[in-house]
Amino acid sequence: MKLRHALFGLMACAAVLPVAATAQTVMRLAENQPDSNPVTVAMYRFADLVKEYTNGEIEVQVFSGAQLGQEPETIEQAQAGIIDFTRVNSVGLANVSPSMGAFTLPYVFAGWDHKYKVLDGDIGAEVLADLEDVGLKGFAYMDAGARSFYTVEGTTIESIDDLKGLKIRVQPAPISIRMMELLGAVPTPMNYGEVYSSLQTGVIDGAENDFVSYHTSAHYEVAPNYVVDAHLSPPALILMNKARFDSLSPELQEAVTKAAVEASLYEREIMREANEQARDTVIEGGSTVTEIDNGPFQEAVQPIYEEFPDLMPLLERIQAAK
Repeated sequence: MKLRHALFGLMACAAVLPVAATAQTVMRLAENQPDSNPVTVAMYRFADLVKEYTNGEIEVQVFSGAQLGQEPETIEQAQAGIIDFTRVNSVGLANVSPSMGAFTLPYVFAGWDHKYKVLDGDIGAEVLADLEDVGLKGFAYMDAGARSFYTVEGTTIESIDDLKGLKIRVQPAPISIRMMELLGAVPTPMNYGEVYSSLQTGVIDGAENDFVSYHTSAHYEVAPNYVVDAHLSPPALILMNKARFDSLSPELQEAVTKAAVEASLYEREIMREANEQARDTVIEGGSTVTEIDNGPFQEAVQPIYEEFPDLMPLLERIQAAK
């Protein structure tokens, strides 16, 4: 309830040009994950809710499987108004709105309860508000699981020393790149759609993601060694072109926001369950899943917090919320 109030408060403060949508206005939403991924399932739920809450005045068409591009491209498209919505991870979004980077720092959240206390509170609302400065409207936060390492056949990670020299795919973002350097690996930024073939052909030795994406992307087929260190737990979120949002009547703004919040909360539930199921599925499919002491990993990345001084005020508030 606090999250909804915060979002509605931000919405009310926005400069609104009350232009009502015409009957069956069609809006496009870009999603880079396949239909089987919980985030995509939630996007279809979002589309259904928008249609319901606007009494059919707005229809959201979901383009899944990166039909409209990978996340860096769809963020730009949403900013430019080429598309109306996109669902993205906060890691790539931090390249556009730097305060989002606070949620992408390694080991920043102590656990599920701490994470959503931060995201659903004042800190999360302030970071969402910053998106408006770059032409975007953010809604509620979704769960993107906890990211851990996985490597190709013949390459295993049993300790932090095993990371040294390994070419690990990371999302193209400064924090992710620096984190990998501090861990001793060779960060290899690339778009998500290139990862499978890069693992298969030996361009990279490994990657990192949550169990759901590891499964739905079929990366487990070419990188069967998964090591649970949970170094990142960045949220995902639905974005909308701000000018497009502002052009809606207040009633339609409220309807879209309500749909986004409900779809995001729904996604959290199904993502949590899906990660547990995906873990079992990849093990049945031949993957080896190893629990590891991440204490040395946490110690190795400590310098990163001081290397991004602009994020320190937010980081201190996040830590104080534990």
